[in-house]
Amino acid sequence: MISKFMDLGISEDIAKALDDMGWEEPTPIQLEAVPLGLKGVDMFAQAQTGTGKTGTFGSIVLQKIEAKQKLPAAIVLVPTRELANQVADELTKIAKYTGHESVPIYGGASIEGQIKKLEKGADIIAGTPGRVKDMINRGVLNLSHIGIMVLDEADRMLDMGFIEDIEYILSAMPRDRQTMLFSATMPEDIKRLASDYMRKPKEISVSKDEMVLDLTKQYYISVGRRNKSWALTRIIDIDRPKAIIFCQTKKMVDILDERLTELDYKVKAIHGDMPQSKREKVLKDFKDDKIQLLIATDVAARGLDIDDISYVINYDMPEDVDTYIHRIGRTGRAGKEGTAISFVTSEEEHLVREFELRTEMNIEKREVPEAEEGTRDTIRKVVDYDQISDVYGMVKFQINLGREDGLGKVGLAEHIIRAAKVRDFAIGKVQVGQDSSVVEVHRDFGNRMMMDLPRVRYKEKKVTVRVLQN
Repeated sequence: MISKFMDLGISEDIAKALDDMGWEEPTPIQLEAVPLGLKGVDMFAQAQTGTGKTGTFGSIVLQKIEAKQKLPAAIVLVPTRELANQVADELTKIAKYTGHESVPIYGGASIEGQIKKLEKGADIIAGTPGRVKDMINRGVLNLSHIGIMVLDEADRMLDMGFIEDIEYILSAMPRDRQTMLFSATMPEDIKRLASDYMRKPKEISVSKDEMVLDLTKQYYISVGRRNKSWALTRIIDIDRPKAIIFCQTKKMVDILDERLTELDYKVKAIHGDMPQSKREKVLKDFKDDKIQLLIATDVAARGLDIDDISYVINYDMPEDVDTYIHRIGRTGRAGKEGTAISFVTSEEEHLVREFELRTEMNIEKREVPEAEEGTRDTIRKVVDYDQISDVYGMVKFQINLGREDGLGKVGLAEHIIRAAKVRDFAIGKVQVGQDSSVVEVHRDFGNRMMMDLPRVRYKEKKVTVRVLQN
């Protein structure tokens, strides 16, 4: 495996560290970018988190700069505090055998503590634009020896209004440097930035199918809202994955976190309303395997860079294909196989077809895994009338009453209205058989049909009811 990375021109020390991290083979972006980067070529690459971009620029930087210098020789600018920490951690792992020091610099934390780390020596800075600019102005960060500059998630930094800070930082470092820019999208602002501050940059684009990677197996499970928790705990109990679980809202993240915590699962949650220190602690615990499950919103998980996530579970289906691609890109990384599972309600199944067409990938239907015989479900499955009803909201029920009981359509409907307190407008088609009948009832009265109707005998006969699922 080491030889595959060395074939790109990477040194044995760096290739060995990548092997220790579990990387089995170079990703498409690494195959294209690393040889160019090692030659000193400026580049701007379209690549999302999950394509191995940190390994790409990390390998180039570590090979091209000397370790243990008095002043930093490389800087990586990132949009968020989380990403600054993640990049610094990743570079430290890749530098396992080279001895390079990487220091994260970001706002919302003690500037004095970060200054002390800089004073001890830093070969590479991973920082947010605001804090880096502040340290330059304070005279505690000297960028006069920078030989390599990396802009990571450049499109997001521009969206967040960092362009002036970035240009200020660029002016504080030598013009004679190598510049590499990585961005999930390539708008005109990015291209202008590249043309203004880069020397004959080479453009590299990783297509959407390469972003997801062939190593990610994609499935969807048809399940209603009321049974998502049941399906989720079945998967956790049987497959035992290290998983990130995506929800659409912060409220749903909190609800699911509380529910799974009460059931003693090793779980934590992150979303935008949490204090920065807490989010960082949760991410560190997830990286260190102190927790098995991370529940997150899309915003909180942006830039999440952890290589050993075996499952991504879309508890709530995303509404657009770009979000879907970004989510499932959290797994199937570093040459390891990953699994992406989406919970899809009956109203959302059109999204599966749409995503397949847009990405030209197959999303295979999968059933909820079967529990071993004799074992009890952590959460009990319930009848989800929303999932099994037709487009008019009607659900079919089979009742053990029919013509032999002296009932016709009107008589059976009247018995249901009286015994189960079902409103007359909620009853649809009634098909009376000899010893049993099928009645359509609106889903809002499903529980009354199943719970209340059997409590009332018909002429001393015990009544049984069961749901007919399509």
